[in-house]
Amino acid sequence: MMDLDASIKEYMDAQGGILTAADIQRLGYSRGMLHVYSRAGLLERYSCGVYIRPGTLADDMLYMQRKFPSLIFSHESALYLLGLTERTPFRHSVTIPSDATLPSSLAKVCTCYYMKPQLHELGLTELRTTMGNIVRGYNAERCVCDLLRSKNRVDIECYTAAIKLYFSSNEKNLHRLAEYAAKLGVMNKLIPYLEVLV
Repeated sequence: MMDLDASIKEYMDAQGGILTAADIQRLGYSRGMLHVYSRAGLLERYSCGVYIRPGTLADDMLYMQRKFPSLIFSHESALYLLGLTERTPFRHSVTIPSDATLPSSLAKVCTCYYMKPQLHELGLTELRTTMGNIVRGYNAERCVCDLLRSKNRVDIECYTAAIKLYFSSNEKNLHRLAEYAAKLGVMNKLIPYLEVLV
């Protein structure tokens, strides 16, 4: 009976159960093996060029990260993973460099924000998804600045709750928040909150 090669199994285990066409080539196999494994029922096509094991519940956030590695989870998505909102986002929010274009397959399922390439990774950290996988996301201070920048595009209840939770948190870093606010041009929007909530 046919089974996945050990190196592929090991790789998929390390990558949250996802295997892409590019991955299989990096591992030294032809892309044709994906079709062989699919016909044998050992892999299931999740989307174009992306495969998972049959019966596996795919982690959408990990899939998006693998599909477009430069995207960073931001706004409501990052706030949710940071525990700064209890509302599960209806759509994932991501930020990409302004000189990049999000693939149409991802643009359909998420809210995309653009940032100057030199500021794109400001506040970058690793966040754990609800399925336990690690993805790239923004830290709390960057999220607060992004909320201030995008207030009209963000759910008002999420906005208000996240601001309150951040300023009441023992883990807040006001020095870093001010540094980010200056770099992102939102210091004038931050000052009223600092005066009232701190």
